[in-house]
Amino acid sequence: MFFDATNKIVTVEHAAHRAKEVQSNGGKVVFTNGCFDLLHAGHVRYLGQSRSLGNLLIVGLNSDQSIRLLNKASDRPLVPEDQRAEVLAALAAVDLVVIFAESTPKKIIQLIAPDVLVKGGDWPIEEIVGAEYVQARGGDVLAMPLVEGLSTTLLVERIRQPQEANTKMRR
Repeated sequence: MFFDATNKIVTVEHAAHRAKEVQSNGGKVVFTNGCFDLLHAGHVRYLGQSRSLGNLLIVGLNSDQSIRLLNKASDRPLVPEDQRAEVLAALAAVDLVVIFAESTPKKIIQLIAPDVLVKGGDWPIEEIVGAEYVQARGGDVLAMPLVEGLSTTLLVERIRQPQEANTKMRR
């Protein structure tokens, strides 16, 4: 039987509805977001840790347009949004994926109203979009530690310049 994870890719309205259901039953909703351009073990660990903080993990995924608004490299994203969303949705830790086109997930966070907002450790809590909103509602905002040596940027460097970047990835 074929496992089709695309049913976990939903509209923000659907995600907000599911969040309210979980919360009305006493559960915690966790939200995180990112580009997830080349999914690696650091992402998988981060998402697993995030999921362990609640009963429902919703991932906001930057659309291709949104990534371009963030001034990433001109050739980014490397993987189109529909494929990135499907890969994320296939992870057991991820319950729902919502693609957003804005430069930040502020609107999504306000609609979903998560109990826990999580970002990677490279984000100081005071710079995490939506932190004030979540904290004002009594929720938690966390910056998860990064896994050293694992990043999309390093993967791209490794692909482009194998010998130089291989050393960085193994440190």
